[in-house]
Amino acid sequence: MKILFASSECAPFFKTGGLGDVAGALPKELAKKGEEVQVVLPLFSGMNPEYRKQLKFEFYDFVDVGWRRAFIGVNSLVKDGVKYIFLENEQYFGRDSLYGYIDDGERWAWFQLAICQLLERFDWIPDIVHVNDFHTAMVPFLLKEKFNWISAYHNIKTILTIHNIEFQGAMDPAVLSDLFSVGMERFYDGTLEHNGALNFLKGGILYADRVTTVSPSYAEEIKSPEFGCGLDSVLRLVSGKVSGILNGIDYDVYNPETDTALMTHFSVKNLKGKEAAKFHLQRTMNLPVDPGVPVIGMVSRLTNQKGFDLILSQMNSLLQEEVQVVLIGTGYAELENGFRYFANKYPGNFRANIAFDLKLAQEIYAASDFFLMPSAFEPCGLSQMISMRYGTLPIVHEIGGLKDTVIPYNPITNDGTGFGFVDFDGEVLRSAVDRAVNLYWNEPRIIDKMRKHAMTVDFSWFTKADSYLQLYKSI
Repeated sequence: MKILFASSECAPFFKTGGLGDVAGALPKELAKKGEEVQVVLPLFSGMNPEYRKQLKFEFYDFVDVGWRRAFIGVNSLVKDGVKYIFLENEQYFGRDSLYGYIDDGERWAWFQLAICQLLERFDWIPDIVHVNDFHTAMVPFLLKEKFNWISAYHNIKTILTIHNIEFQGAMDPAVLSDLFSVGMERFYDGTLEHNGALNFLKGGILYADRVTTVSPSYAEEIKSPEFGCGLDSVLRLVSGKVSGILNGIDYDVYNPETDTALMTHFSVKNLKGKEAAKFHLQRTMNLPVDPGVPVIGMVSRLTNQKGFDLILSQMNSLLQEEVQVVLIGTGYAELENGFRYFANKYPGNFRANIAFDLKLAQEIYAASDFFLMPSAFEPCGLSQMISMRYGTLPIVHEIGGLKDTVIPYNPITNDGTGFGFVDFDGEVLRSAVDRAVNLYWNEPRIIDKMRKHAMTVDFSWFTKADSYLQLYKSI
């Protein structure tokens, strides 16, 4: 099967979040299973020089973005059995950041038009085009409405994966004619219109042959007004083609036995290296070196969606307990300042690193006893799976992918892979943290049992890729 995976980002070349991790891991796993896989991406200027020097220039072309004649440079790189195609245009993607520009509508229109136009020139017509989020969500529409005169495209099937429905690509309606050079009929009849704007994601939902989200629970949640961000009625309309496939994590990258970011290594059979990692983290963060004190880690973007306003509301009482808390992340200024305040107030047991440090993040995953992740909503989440892989028990709000991946502690069976709470409330969150910490102090054997259980749960892409293959074959 020939599969083209279209994404705005992809690890290890460039990424800002979970989409980049998925685009980096899923195609690689599909290739391992014998499928022909190519990934098409924009060529951002911030690409690691190590990979940039490996690029092979294929050819150049031009795409009409409305009246604009825009250059496309086509470059390729083969890695792990996957061919990566990088589409180059310095005007659109030679910038410091991946997203957040006033001309994003034009940038992503160029990218999607380029994908559709160049399929013929690749001499490799895919059976499946798998698009992701709003940046590529209009590709199914373009294949069926603008490029339908190309007979070679008629048998292509399309999949749209929604990684976070909050981001929809709402654009000025004129984008449809001014950039895509198609008529306004599908806007005026309501197909592409949402709240008076052209909505890229809505177009993808209606035109793709199948729609997936990154966890089964999230697939159901976004059909409700509470989580659908205004598109819940559209998703209910096409609910028969909507499903959720849980994300995985890359076991080549997240492996406590081989992780190069760690000073010491460990496994489920020998956890001594985890104890040493805890000592190292305490020294690195200038905390008292004490193996008996529970360490609670947090690695995240500091936003309300991730539940950090809830955490701040409980920090004063939490830090009066005999615990150590370490945090790394950046985000909303008011949240950053709030954590700086508590770091100054409780220097003996709280450290806030308001920065992005990949090595320190890995050390926190590996060295902590608990990982706090109380997201208000969470399409899937990777951090809780990473923490479990390293024997760190997550404390989570039972929502979306967190609900699908963490087994809450059961006091009857004395088992589980973490701790959960249902009501999104500060005191309820604090109660869950107290349950975890009390068990740590009073029942270390149960904590050890849970830790080993968490480390043996299969979150690899090996089985997740099988689910995608079944979906591809079904259409």
